[in-house]
Amino acid sequence: MLVVLCVDLDDDLGRKTDVQTPVIGQSDVEAAAVALATADPEDSDVNVLFEGVHLGETIEDETVTVAAVTGTDGGDVAANRAVGEEVDTVLASLSTAEDVHAIVVTDGAQDESVIPVIRSRVPIDSVRRVVVRQAQDLESMYYTIKQVLADPETRGTLLIPLGMLLLIYPLVEFTRQFEQIPNLTLGVASGILGAYLLVRGLGLDRTLDTAVERVRRGLFTGRITVVTYVVALALVLIGSVNGAEDLAMPETTAETINAGARLVYDTIVWIAGAGIIASLGHIADEYLRDRFRWRHLNAPFYVVAIAAVLYSVAGYVLEALSPTALAITLTASTLLGVFSTLVFAIAESKLGANGARSDPRDASP
Repeated sequence: MLVVLCVDLDDDLGRKTDVQTPVIGQSDVEAAAVALATADPEDSDVNVLFEGVHLGETIEDETVTVAAVTGTDGGDVAANRAVGEEVDTVLASLSTAEDVHAIVVTDGAQDESVIPVIRSRVPIDSVRRVVVRQAQDLESMYYTIKQVLADPETRGTLLIPLGMLLLIYPLVEFTRQFEQIPNLTLGVASGILGAYLLVRGLGLDRTLDTAVERVRRGLFTGRITVVTYVVALALVLIGSVNGAEDLAMPETTAETINAGARLVYDTIVWIAGAGIIASLGHIADEYLRDRFRWRHLNAPFYVVAIAAVLYSVAGYVLEALSPTALAITLTASTLLGVFSTLVFAIAESKLGANGARSDPRDASP
């Protein structure tokens, strides 16, 4: 048995007429088409219903049942679910032992989104799309544009670059009114657009969204690391600028080594300060969240030890530090790292991970 299913996904038939759906039977579907055409002659679903009736009359080599199923006007998911339920009702009403297959009649790409729902219930032989000849692809084009604009990811990918391009000209004109340099505005706008496209192209947008969400949660939950990380970043930037001021373009290998040593020598103090502040903020947050461990206190000492090693090596390369001072600094840095590790490991074993003294008698047998 062949079932001709006329699909009205947004339920124009139910909303504009008094016809109850699903409509089963060729004569009933024809009456429903007349009722919808009377209520709204411009509705494209009228053509769908009449096409279903036409197919029912032209197919003569097997038994044909024509039915009209509708969805809802609430959204694609709810509409697809409603169509699936009505298809189940139509199939349940068929009293036949033959294999049932279907032809789906729609008025465009929007209604065809329900085809997987129908296919999960009955095999589909073909899909007939009925549109007005004068507007063959109009509804499909409209639906495609509508879907693109409704998708947040696609909408952002297409509209944001387009909007930024359209903003370049008014920004240039605005700066001319204040006798500013239009090229600066054009360069900034192009740079922002290029950065945005690069982020989207490399797939870093989700990483940035995650970072922004973490910062937002940190601001509203009182996390100290938000402040300490910002201060640390500022110190790193200041140190980088301070180190870059004394650099010159190297021409030989020796000059390259000296330039690298000079950069480390001038910036390591700032970077070490940034590392200490960031680690202290992390320690404070862990303590406030009851996740403090004594071993967390190793971080500031490690930062000081590593910074001292790099500073002394760079100073030695620049002949600002004697070999004896270098050896003393390296030895002291090593001892500092080992000493801090041992002290906090002993403290964690004796006092417990969170600072509470552990008593061997409290251990269960």
